Amino acid sequence: MSISPSNPHRTGDDPGAREKLVALRGALLRLHKSLIDMERRVYEKEFGAVNVGEFFRLVVDHPQFAWLHNISEFVVRIDETLTGDAPVLPADADTAVTLARKMFTPTTQGDGFQQKYFDAIQSDPNVVMEHGELARLFLSEDSQNKNGKTN
Repeated sequence: MSISPSNPHRTGDDPGAREKLVALRGALLRLHKSLIDMERRVYEKEFGAVNVGEFFRLVVDHPQFAWLHNISEFVVRIDETLTGDAPVLPADADTAVTLARKMFTPTTQGDGFQQKYFDAIQSDPNVVMEHGELARLFLSEDSQNKNGKTN
């Protein structure tokens, strides 16, 4: 039986940690899709419509889409954690959430990714919606950590 990264349950894993990673993965995939769609619209406005094969090549090779590779790589690392031989531990989820929170802080003062992300949030309502979902995930994580520490 193959192990799916979207499966919220796997024997040996910490259930809460696995659920956090699955939720983070889903939020990142939806955000990534919104960002790719946004970049496609920008590209097609300038260069004209592209077919699916050409679009795939653009996403992989074109500089306009290169900043989105960070998200792809992040999701791949989550997938590796979720499907790897080692059990998923709370530290795995905590590290991923911490890194995602840092990476997805939109700011004009941050690294190149953060600046591009800031611009995307300013220009596309779908990106705003998905950023809101990611922010809710972070708030939920904060709330759980606060409640967990007081018990």
